[in-house]
Amino acid sequence: MADNALKFWGVVGSSPVSCSKDRKYGSHTICSTLETGSDEIFIIDAGTGLIRLGNLFCALPEPEGRRIHILLTHFHLDHVLGLPFFKPLFSPKAQITFYTPWDTQETQNTLQAFMGGRYFPIDFMDTASTKYFRQLPEGASEVAGIQVSWCPLNHPQGSVAYRLEHQGQSWVLATDTEHPKKGEDERLTAFCQGADVLVYDAMFTPEEYPEKIGWGHSTWVQGTRMAEQADVGTLYLSHLNPDYPGAKLDEMLHLAREVFPRTDIACEEII
Repeated sequence: MADNALKFWGVVGSSPVSCSKDRKYGSHTICSTLETGSDEIFIIDAGTGLIRLGNLFCALPEPEGRRIHILLTHFHLDHVLGLPFFKPLFSPKAQITFYTPWDTQETQNTLQAFMGGRYFPIDFMDTASTKYFRQLPEGASEVAGIQVSWCPLNHPQGSVAYRLEHQGQSWVLATDTEHPKKGEDERLTAFCQGADVLVYDAMFTPEEYPEKIGWGHSTWVQGTRMAEQADVGTLYLSHLNPDYPGAKLDEMLHLAREVFPRTDIACEEII
């Protein structure tokens, strides 16, 4: 299965892993792009996969002609760790807009605290790119021709799922969420209703999950249930456990397809 518009540059949760390990589906932390055929580039999360994307972006002819839109689901390290090494951030020709559901000053301050002080040699706001910050209100907002909406998730310090809609297609990315102890997350299920693609948190197996309750992550079982109930087109399991080898992920995929046949595992772009 494949989605031509949505591409994965990082699919691992918590921490990147050495490529010397069995990393069939990828080794970088969460980062995705949505391509609509325009000069705008849409990036969802800024994990270490963002580094590879930035290198490729800067190798393109006249990359400065494209505006960069970065939607952040939250500020945990695995979702922002690629930002200090994102080459366009240091280009005076780059225009980058950061989007979150939170106050714009809070977003700027958080990124500046992470990339500055004694943590990084160049302060976030001193990098050469032109940076903008936009708070996304509840409900749908238009971002360069794409309808963007968000849904709060059950995750420590807060996180959101994003739904992006363009020309009759829709994608939902819910990479960091923990299902309720009983029943389903009805709000998220409604948010995903009818989506062509659902990217869902599959950090733990159902057998291992009971020891991880409260960590803010879910399982492939919950992903397949939500995909069924929301009648989505394709389910991608993501936020993969860095300790799971390819064989274990293959087995997870096999079991998931027995429940929801239109399931795949998010796999990084090869460049």
